[in-house]
Amino acid sequence: MKLRSTAVTRANSASVPMEDRVDFKYDGVSDGEQRKGGHGIPKVSMVPLVFLIFYEVSGGPFGIEDSVKAAGPLLAILGFLLFAFIWSVPEALITAEMGTMFPENGGYVVWVSSALGPFWAFQQGWAKWLSGVIDNALYPVLFLDYVKSSVPALGGGLPRTFAVLILTVALTYMNYRGLTIVGWVAVFLGVFSLLPFFVMGLIAIPQIEPSRWFEMDLDNVNWGLYLNTLFWNLNYWDSISTLAGEVENPKRTLPRALSYALVLVVVGYLYPLITCTAALPVVRESWTDGYFSDVAKILGGFWLHSWIQAAAALSNMGNFVTEMSSDSYQLLGMAERGMLPEFFAKRSRHGTPLIGILFSALGVVLLSWMSFQEIIAAENYLYCFGMILEFIAFIKLRITHPSTSRPFRIPLGTVGTVVMIIPPTILIVVVMALASFKVMAVSILAVLVGFALQPGLVYVEKKRWLRFSVREDLPTLPDSSPVATEEETTSLVV
Repeated sequence: MKLRSTAVTRANSASVPMEDRVDFKYDGVSDGEQRKGGHGIPKVSMVPLVFLIFYEVSGGPFGIEDSVKAAGPLLAILGFLLFAFIWSVPEALITAEMGTMFPENGGYVVWVSSALGPFWAFQQGWAKWLSGVIDNALYPVLFLDYVKSSVPALGGGLPRTFAVLILTVALTYMNYRGLTIVGWVAVFLGVFSLLPFFVMGLIAIPQIEPSRWFEMDLDNVNWGLYLNTLFWNLNYWDSISTLAGEVENPKRTLPRALSYALVLVVVGYLYPLITCTAALPVVRESWTDGYFSDVAKILGGFWLHSWIQAAAALSNMGNFVTEMSSDSYQLLGMAERGMLPEFFAKRSRHGTPLIGILFSALGVVLLSWMSFQEIIAAENYLYCFGMILEFIAFIKLRITHPSTSRPFRIPLGTVGTVVMIIPPTILIVVVMALASFKVMAVSILAVLVGFALQPGLVYVEKKRWLRFSVREDLPTLPDSSPVATEEETTSLVV
């Protein structure tokens, strides 16, 4: 990978210092260029990509139990069905369009940079990276919650702390070894993690009593826990965009992989919820994270209980390695665009972003003390902030660059896309409003840190204390494109 220093860029081209770089708009590269990769590492193909998306978003029905605790079986089932249409479908469609328009590492950061400039792009990157690291801190917690019934010593204290550290180091090493390895490991883990739920559902079918699906008590709904659980389990579709530069033929592969993963995720949630909540009397207080293993023991016995626990453990490992991949490649992409120091763009001999991996692992260790509910609420708040910028960038690019190549285009005009994102925007506002004061204060403080960090990096670049570079082969677009008429916009819809 060739990099050009920002000093050389300023001298030899129209590029300018970081604080004045408005955008690096992208017209795409050829499919051949996308297949070869300057670092000589094989690209990610369709099947591993589907399971990478699956683990970025879900990883299986582990952690959805709190939706039943918060609202009962009916609202839990309806929630996952409706939220998939309100949130997951629009986010996946936007990711498909923007990811094929900007098929490079950095993903949504590049989208926002092109539409809103480097300051807001950095804020997007900071909020989303921090949200991803917080999310990753959750998976060792979930893993230990599932196995502590078999190994009580892992329920707390030093044994739990050491277990978190050992897991983090082992899985960080897997990320270091390569994204293609992570992708095929995700395929194996995904199949292994979903199979016991398929078997448990078959066992549950003869015991189903449909009346249990309709149990609901609107006076006893924990709306904060309910919405945060649904939102956490159905978001992060855009995370795969930060790996677009590592995907084989992303213009064709990415939209298809997103559609396949969407079906896999939604069915993976609804199938065990529908079968298990009707097969047993619902005691809402029992439905906390890890409860599916208890349901398995009641329905199938110890062997199914053990299988669910093993699946939960391995699934959380899959979540961890895929999230870390997304977070670390995001930092690499930001460095390739000159938003972070050049050393973030350095790859290991396996083609992986070593510094990004280490930074992400450090964040996980530092945040692993948080509780399950605190992790979900904090990451959701920061994620919502990033999604607001993402929606604005998407609509602005639709208006200002309607003629730019979009290998996949949402079959709606500009007005239609605005209408499409209104429900998820309302959801964002509700999730942020329901956050506790503690979560809100910590999240806002984190955002303010980003506001100070970007000018600080600009100052560091000016003083030349650290080297900033822009990747040489990243194409640019003109500063503006003519705004199409309504007829032209309509004609561009695929």
